[in-house]
Amino acid sequence: MSSEKGEKRVLWISFAAGLAFAIFELVFSIFSHSHSALMDAVYDSTELIFVALILFLTPLFHRPISEKRPYGFFQVESIFLIIKGFMMLSVTLSVSINVIQSFVSGGNPVNSLSVAVFQILLGIASLAIFLVMKRMNSRLSSPTVDAEILGWKLDIRYSFGIAAAFLCSAALEHTPLSFLSLYFDQLITILIVISMLPENIKLLYGAMRDIFLFSPEEQTVQAIKGICDTILARYSFVPVFYDVTRTGRRLWAAIYFEALDESCFSIDTLRQAILEINSALNREFENCSCELILTPHDSIPDVLPSSL
Repeated sequence: MSSEKGEKRVLWISFAAGLAFAIFELVFSIFSHSHSALMDAVYDSTELIFVALILFLTPLFHRPISEKRPYGFFQVESIFLIIKGFMMLSVTLSVSINVIQSFVSGGNPVNSLSVAVFQILLGIASLAIFLVMKRMNSRLSSPTVDAEILGWKLDIRYSFGIAAAFLCSAALEHTPLSFLSLYFDQLITILIVISMLPENIKLLYGAMRDIFLFSPEEQTVQAIKGICDTILARYSFVPVFYDVTRTGRRLWAAIYFEALDESCFSIDTLRQAILEINSALNREFENCSCELILTPHDSIPDVLPSSL
């Protein structure tokens, strides 16, 4: 199965499951008046819009690069991840305002036990979908699918966390602390918002770095250097500067190097080194391209050493 078909299959599973979840959560929130269930329904509905768009755009991400489009369509994926990040933040803000208003106006009584049971069922279903998607994604390299799997992982924490909280709320109903049950739904929703914000911001930050063609995280850069340094040493090539860029799911590495023994340097050795490096990098990172640029150290543009 091609990576494109595999990616589409995972996204269709996420879309179908997300649609079912959104419907059940919306219906439950209407009958239970639970803000936390409404928050989940709104998140899932927003996610569905994003997945539907990506499903139609996935073929673009698998088109080869060309002279007209040297970066292909990989940046389109980063653009949509940015849109998703802002959508999630805006939804979070609007729901949070509604929750805070309800909290200030005297709370929101809900049947804590029914909310807990509902969230346990959702958590079990989310765990099953997460495990299926994770297994199917083991041979794929897709930021979009990774973002979807992260979303289901958060759903698992969200559902079981809410279930535990509302079980506690149900236990307080016949105690002197029963008045707290009026505010449990809002407090849990606010805690969920706080816990989800770092992940949303991280997703948004990573996509914006890719759009501006910044270097990936230091761990990735060091891994690329470690692989390439070992191979270059066998050819008596000394790396002077690494220019590593990521856009979407694609990694690009340009290595400026010097030849220790120029009398033994040849086009064949350069070609062999390039093939060996690209083969090694693609075993570690799917969709990674590397080029070697022979250059005397003092001929490298001044801007390059300053960015080290």
